[in-house]
Amino acid sequence: MATIVTFAEVREGKVRRPSLEAVSEARRLAGPLGATVQSVLIGQGVAPLAAEVASYGADRVHVFDDAELASYATESFARALAQVIVQEKPAVVLIPYTAMGKDVAPRVAARVGAGLVSDVVKLEVKDGRLEARRPVYAGKALATVRWEGEPQMATLRPNVFALGTPEAARKYETVTGSADVSTRRARVQSVQAGGAGKVELTEAQIIVSGGRGLKGPENFHLVEELAAALGAAVGASRAVVDAGWVDHQMQVGQTGKTVSPTLYVAAGISGAIQHLAGMSSSKVIVAINKDADAPIFKVADYGIVGDVFEILPKLTAAAKELRSR
Repeated sequence: MATIVTFAEVREGKVRRPSLEAVSEARRLAGPLGATVQSVLIGQGVAPLAAEVASYGADRVHVFDDAELASYATESFARALAQVIVQEKPAVVLIPYTAMGKDVAPRVAARVGAGLVSDVVKLEVKDGRLEARRPVYAGKALATVRWEGEPQMATLRPNVFALGTPEAARKYETVTGSADVSTRRARVQSVQAGGAGKVELTEAQIIVSGGRGLKGPENFHLVEELAAALGAAVGASRAVVDAGWVDHQMQVGQTGKTVSPTLYVAAGISGAIQHLAGMSSSKVIVAINKDADAPIFKVADYGIVGDVFEILPKLTAAAKELRSR
Protein backbone atom coordinates (compact mmCIF):
# COMPACT_ATOMS: atom_id res chain seq x y z
CA MET A 1 0.00 0.00 0.00
CA ALA A 2 1.20 3.51 -0.83
CA THR A 3 2.18 5.92 1.94
CA ILE A 4 1.89 9.68 2.40
CA VAL A 5 4.29 11.29 4.89
CA THR A 6 3.75 14.76 6.37
CA PHE A 7 5.99 16.93 8.52
CA ALA A 8 4.24 18.20 11.67
CA GLU A 9 5.93 21.42 12.73
CA VAL A 10 5.87 22.33 16.42
CA ARG A 11 6.41 25.82 17.83
CA GLU A 12 6.15 26.80 21.50
CA GLY A 13 4.79 23.38 22.41
CA LYS A 14 1.96 23.41 19.86
CA VAL A 15 1.43 21.83 16.46
CA ARG A 16 1.11 24.69 13.97
CA ARG A 17 -2.11 24.95 12.00
CA PRO A 18 -0.40 24.57 8.56
CA SER A 19 0.87 21.18 9.71
CA LEU A 20 -2.65 20.06 10.60
CA GLU A 21 -3.81 21.32 7.20
CA ALA A 22 -1.12 19.15 5.59
CA VAL A 23 -2.29 16.08 7.52
CA SER A 24 -5.90 16.84 6.58
CA GLU A 25 -4.94 17.13 2.90
CA ALA A 26 -2.97 13.88 3.14
CA ARG A 27 -6.06 12.17 4.56
CA ARG A 28 -8.16 13.51 1.64
CA LEU A 29 -5.62 12.25 -0.91
CA ALA A 30 -5.26 8.88 0.83
CA GLY A 31 -8.61 7.70 -0.53
CA PRO A 32 -7.97 8.07 -4.27
CA LEU A 33 -4.33 7.02 -3.86
CA GLY A 34 -5.20 4.01 -1.71
CA ALA A 35 -2.59 5.17 0.81
CA THR A 36 -1.96 5.32 4.52
CA VAL A 37 -0.93 8.58 6.21
CA GLN A 38 2.14 8.96 8.42
CA SER A 39 3.40 12.10 10.16
CA VAL A 40 6.74 13.07 11.66
CA LEU A 41 7.07 15.02 14.93
CA ILE A 42 10.50 16.40 15.85
CA GLY A 43 11.51 18.30 18.98
CA GLN A 44 11.63 18.10 22.75
CA GLY A 45 8.48 17.12 24.65
CA VAL A 46 6.55 16.51 21.43
CA ALA A 47 5.37 12.96 22.19
CA PRO A 48 2.04 14.09 23.75
CA LEU A 49 1.20 15.93 20.52
CA ALA A 50 1.02 12.70 18.51
CA ALA A 51 -2.65 12.23 19.44
CA GLU A 52 -3.58 15.63 18.02
CA VAL A 53 -1.77 14.95 14.75
CA ALA A 54 -3.42 11.52 14.50
CA SER A 55 -6.86 13.01 15.12
CA TYR A 56 -6.57 14.88 11.82
CA GLY A 57 -5.83 11.73 9.85
CA ALA A 58 -2.43 10.18 10.58
CA ASP A 59 -2.37 6.39 10.88
CA ARG A 60 1.19 6.36 12.22
CA VAL A 61 3.19 9.10 13.95
CA HIS A 62 6.99 9.00 14.05
CA VAL A 63 8.18 10.82 17.16
CA PHE A 64 11.73 12.15 17.53
CA ASP A 65 11.62 13.44 21.10
CA ASP A 66 15.04 14.51 22.31
CA ALA A 67 16.49 17.37 24.34
CA GLU A 68 19.06 17.84 21.57
CA LEU A 69 16.17 18.70 19.22
CA ALA A 70 14.64 21.35 21.46
CA SER A 71 15.55 24.15 19.04
CA TYR A 72 15.14 23.92 15.29
CA ALA A 73 18.37 23.21 13.43
CA THR A 74 18.26 22.50 9.71
CA GLU A 75 20.74 19.62 9.65
CA SER A 76 19.24 17.65 12.54
CA PHE A 77 15.61 18.06 11.47
CA ALA A 78 16.37 17.29 7.82
CA ARG A 79 18.24 14.16 8.83
CA ALA A 80 15.36 12.89 10.99
CA LEU A 81 12.71 13.54 8.34
CA ALA A 82 14.86 12.02 5.60
CA GLN A 83 15.40 8.96 7.81
CA VAL A 84 11.64 8.29 7.88
CA ILE A 85 11.32 8.84 4.13
CA VAL A 86 14.12 6.40 3.34
CA GLN A 87 12.62 3.87 5.75
CA GLU A 88 8.97 4.12 4.67
CA LYS A 89 9.51 4.86 0.94
CA PRO A 90 6.39 7.05 0.63
CA ALA A 91 4.77 7.99 -2.66
CA VAL A 92 4.07 11.51 -1.38
CA VAL A 93 5.69 13.89 1.14
CA LEU A 94 3.83 17.02 2.24
CA ILE A 95 5.47 19.86 4.21
CA PRO A 96 3.91 23.19 5.25
CA TYR A 97 5.19 26.23 3.33
CA THR A 98 6.24 28.00 6.52
CA ALA A 99 9.62 29.54 7.34
CA MET A 100 10.75 26.19 8.77
CA GLY A 101 9.19 24.24 5.91
CA LYS A 102 10.89 26.42 3.28
CA ASP A 103 14.22 25.75 4.97
CA VAL A 104 13.98 22.03 5.63
CA ALA A 105 12.09 20.83 2.51
CA PRO A 106 14.80 21.41 -0.14
CA ARG A 107 17.45 19.86 2.09
CA VAL A 108 15.33 16.76 2.63
CA ALA A 109 14.55 16.60 -1.09
CA ALA A 110 18.27 16.68 -1.88
CA ARG A 111 18.96 13.93 0.67
CA VAL A 112 16.34 11.53 -0.70
CA GLY A 113 16.58 12.49 -4.38
CA ALA A 114 13.01 13.76 -4.62
CA GLY A 115 11.44 16.32 -6.93
CA LEU A 116 10.08 19.28 -4.90
CA VAL A 117 7.22 21.59 -5.90
CA SER A 118 7.02 24.68 -3.66
CA ASP A 119 4.10 26.90 -2.60
CA VAL A 120 1.38 24.53 -3.84
CA VAL A 121 -2.21 25.81 -3.65
CA LYS A 122 -4.04 22.75 -5.04
CA LEU A 123 -3.44 19.01 -5.30
CA GLU A 124 -5.37 16.49 -7.38
CA VAL A 125 -4.99 12.79 -8.15
CA LYS A 126 -4.89 11.88 -11.84
CA ASP A 127 -4.06 8.42 -13.15
CA GLY A 128 -2.83 7.35 -9.73
CA ARG A 129 -0.35 10.23 -9.36
CA LEU A 130 -0.43 13.76 -8.00
CA GLU A 131 -0.90 16.91 -10.02
CA ALA A 132 -0.09 20.23 -8.34
CA ARG A 133 -0.97 23.84 -9.02
CA ARG A 134 1.27 26.70 -7.90
CA PRO A 135 1.40 30.44 -8.59
CA VAL A 136 3.99 31.79 -11.04
CA TYR A 137 4.90 35.23 -12.39
CA ALA A 138 4.11 36.96 -9.08
CA GLY A 139 0.72 35.28 -8.89
CA LYS A 140 -0.40 36.36 -12.37
CA ALA A 141 -0.71 32.75 -13.53
CA LEU A 142 -0.98 29.22 -12.16
CA ALA A 143 1.31 26.41 -13.32
CA THR A 144 0.17 22.79 -13.40
CA VAL A 145 3.02 20.50 -12.38
CA ARG A 146 3.56 16.74 -12.29
CA TRP A 147 6.42 14.74 -10.85
CA GLU A 148 8.75 12.18 -12.36
CA GLY A 149 9.63 9.43 -9.92
CA GLU A 150 8.95 9.24 -6.18
CA PRO A 151 8.52 10.53 -3.62
CA GLN A 152 6.35 13.33 -4.95
CA MET A 153 7.30 16.11 -2.56
CA ALA A 154 5.47 19.42 -2.05
CA THR A 155 5.24 22.37 0.32
CA LEU A 156 1.67 23.57 0.90
CA ARG A 157 0.67 27.23 1.24
CA PRO A 158 -0.94 27.86 4.67
CA ASN A 159 -4.66 28.68 4.93
CA VAL A 160 -5.38 27.31 1.45
CA PHE A 161 -6.03 23.64 2.19
CA ALA A 162 -9.09 22.81 4.28
CA LEU A 163 -8.57 21.84 7.89
CA GLY A 164 -10.25 18.52 8.60
CA THR A 165 -12.53 17.68 11.50
CA PRO A 166 -10.47 16.05 14.27
CA GLU A 167 -11.51 12.62 15.56
CA ALA A 168 -10.23 12.32 19.12
CA ALA A 169 -10.94 8.59 19.26
CA ARG A 170 -9.06 7.81 16.06
CA LYS A 171 -6.68 4.86 16.42
CA TYR A 172 -3.04 5.31 15.43
CA GLU A 173 0.40 3.82 15.90
CA THR A 174 3.35 5.64 17.46
CA VAL A 175 6.90 4.91 16.34
CA THR A 176 9.78 6.26 18.41
CA GLY A 177 12.58 7.58 16.26
CA SER A 178 16.20 8.26 17.16
CA ALA A 179 18.09 11.07 15.44
CA ASP A 180 21.86 10.87 15.26
CA VAL A 181 23.08 14.34 16.24
CA SER A 182 26.63 13.33 17.11
CA THR A 183 27.99 14.40 13.73
CA ARG A 184 26.06 17.65 13.36
CA ARG A 185 28.12 20.65 12.34
CA ALA A 186 26.07 23.36 14.08
CA ARG A 187 24.33 23.71 17.42
CA VAL A 188 21.66 26.26 18.40
CA GLN A 189 22.78 28.06 21.55
CA SER A 190 19.81 30.37 22.01
CA VAL A 191 16.74 31.74 20.23
CA GLN A 192 15.67 35.37 20.39
CA ALA A 193 12.10 35.79 19.18
CA GLY A 194 10.33 39.05 18.44
CA GLY A 195 6.66 39.96 18.47
CA ALA A 196 5.71 37.62 21.30
CA GLY A 197 1.99 37.16 21.69
CA LYS A 198 1.12 38.50 18.24
CA VAL A 199 -0.77 36.51 15.64
CA GLU A 200 1.56 34.94 13.07
CA LEU A 201 0.87 36.50 9.65
CA THR A 202 1.05 33.34 7.57
CA GLU A 203 -1.40 31.51 9.84
CA ALA A 204 -3.82 34.37 10.56
CA GLN A 205 -7.43 34.06 9.47
CA ILE A 206 -7.82 37.86 9.42
CA ILE A 207 -5.15 40.39 8.46
CA VAL A 208 -5.28 44.19 8.48
CA SER A 209 -2.46 45.78 6.47
CA GLY A 210 -1.42 49.41 6.17
CA GLY A 211 0.33 51.29 3.39
CA ARG A 212 1.69 54.71 2.47
CA GLY A 213 -1.81 56.17 2.57
CA LEU A 214 -1.37 56.42 6.35
CA LYS A 215 1.23 59.16 5.65
CA GLY A 216 3.47 58.41 8.62
CA PRO A 217 4.38 55.90 11.38
CA GLU A 218 2.49 58.00 13.92
CA ASN A 219 -0.76 56.98 12.20
CA PHE A 220 -0.07 53.24 11.93
CA HIS A 221 -1.85 52.74 15.25
CA LEU A 222 -5.13 53.04 13.30
CA VAL A 223 -4.31 49.73 11.56
CA GLU A 224 -3.20 48.12 14.82
CA GLU A 225 -6.37 49.19 16.63
CA LEU A 226 -8.63 47.72 13.91
CA ALA A 227 -6.58 44.52 13.96
CA ALA A 228 -6.95 44.28 17.74
CA ALA A 229 -10.71 44.80 17.49
CA LEU A 230 -10.98 42.04 14.87
CA GLY A 231 -8.53 39.66 16.57
CA ALA A 232 -6.37 39.95 13.47
CA ALA A 233 -2.69 40.01 12.55
CA VAL A 234 -1.08 43.24 11.39
CA GLY A 235 0.58 43.48 7.98
CA ALA A 236 2.20 46.20 5.91
CA SER A 237 3.24 47.06 2.38
CA ARG A 238 6.89 47.12 1.30
CA ALA A 239 6.89 50.93 1.11
CA VAL A 240 5.95 51.13 4.78
CA VAL A 241 8.61 48.61 5.80
CA ASP A 242 11.29 50.28 3.67
CA ALA A 243 10.43 53.60 5.30
CA GLY A 244 11.12 52.06 8.69
CA TRP A 245 7.59 52.43 10.07
CA VAL A 246 7.31 48.76 11.04
CA ASP A 247 9.47 45.62 11.16
CA HIS A 248 10.14 43.54 8.05
CA GLN A 249 8.36 40.58 9.70
CA MET A 250 5.09 42.39 8.99
CA GLN A 251 5.69 42.83 5.25
CA VAL A 252 3.19 41.19 2.91
CA GLY A 253 4.25 40.71 -0.69
CA GLN A 254 6.66 39.11 -3.11
CA THR A 255 9.70 40.03 -0.98
CA GLY A 256 7.78 39.59 2.28
CA LYS A 257 5.29 36.98 3.39
CA THR A 258 2.68 35.22 1.30
CA VAL A 259 -0.66 35.05 3.12
CA SER A 260 -4.05 33.50 2.42
CA PRO A 261 -6.40 34.63 5.20
CA THR A 262 -10.17 34.40 5.20
CA LEU A 263 -10.32 38.22 5.37
CA TYR A 264 -7.66 40.69 4.20
CA VAL A 265 -8.16 44.42 4.82
CA ALA A 266 -5.84 46.71 2.83
CA ALA A 267 -5.82 50.24 4.23
CA GLY A 268 -4.07 52.93 2.24
CA ILE A 269 -2.36 50.38 -0.02
CA SER A 270 -2.33 51.18 -3.74
CA GLY A 271 -1.84 47.57 -4.82
CA ALA A 272 1.53 47.24 -6.54
CA ILE A 273 2.00 43.87 -8.25
CA GLN A 274 4.60 42.87 -5.63
CA HIS A 275 2.04 43.32 -2.86
CA LEU A 276 -0.74 41.57 -4.77
CA ALA A 277 1.55 38.57 -5.23
CA GLY A 278 1.57 38.07 -1.47
CA MET A 279 -2.15 38.37 -0.71
CA SER A 280 -4.26 37.86 -3.85
CA SER A 281 -5.20 34.32 -2.76
CA SER A 282 -7.06 35.73 0.28
CA LYS A 283 -10.66 34.54 0.35
CA VAL A 284 -12.21 37.99 0.91
CA ILE A 285 -10.32 41.23 0.21
CA VAL A 286 -11.49 44.63 1.48
CA ALA A 287 -9.67 47.68 0.09
CA ILE A 288 -9.77 51.19 1.53
CA ASN A 289 -8.19 53.91 -0.62
CA LYS A 290 -9.05 57.48 -1.58
CA ASP A 291 -7.92 56.80 -5.19
CA ALA A 292 -10.78 55.10 -7.03
CA ASP A 293 -8.34 53.98 -9.75
CA ALA A 294 -5.92 52.25 -7.34
CA PRO A 295 -4.93 48.75 -8.63
CA ILE A 296 -5.96 47.19 -5.30
CA PHE A 297 -9.63 47.60 -6.29
CA LYS A 298 -9.14 45.19 -9.22
CA VAL A 299 -8.65 42.28 -6.82
CA ALA A 300 -10.88 43.49 -3.99
CA ASP A 301 -14.21 41.86 -3.23
CA TYR A 302 -15.31 45.01 -1.41
CA GLY A 303 -13.91 48.48 -2.04
CA ILE A 304 -14.28 51.65 -0.01
CA VAL A 305 -13.23 54.87 -1.74
CA GLY A 306 -12.49 57.29 1.05
CA ASP A 307 -10.10 58.66 3.65
CA VAL A 308 -8.50 55.96 5.82
CA PHE A 309 -8.32 58.44 8.70
CA GLU A 310 -12.11 58.62 8.75
CA ILE A 311 -12.95 55.03 7.81
CA LEU A 312 -10.57 53.03 10.04
CA PRO A 313 -11.80 54.51 13.36
CA LYS A 314 -15.41 53.83 12.31
CA LEU A 315 -14.61 50.23 11.39
CA THR A 316 -12.77 49.78 14.69
CA ALA A 317 -15.72 51.14 16.67
CA ALA A 318 -18.15 48.89 14.77
CA ALA A 319 -15.94 45.83 15.32
CA LYS A 320 -15.69 46.53 19.06
CA GLU A 321 -19.46 46.93 19.28
CA LEU A 322 -20.08 43.62 17.52
CA ARG A 323 -17.59 41.76 19.73
CA SER A 324 -19.14 43.20 22.89
CA ARG A 325 -22.58 41.76 22.07
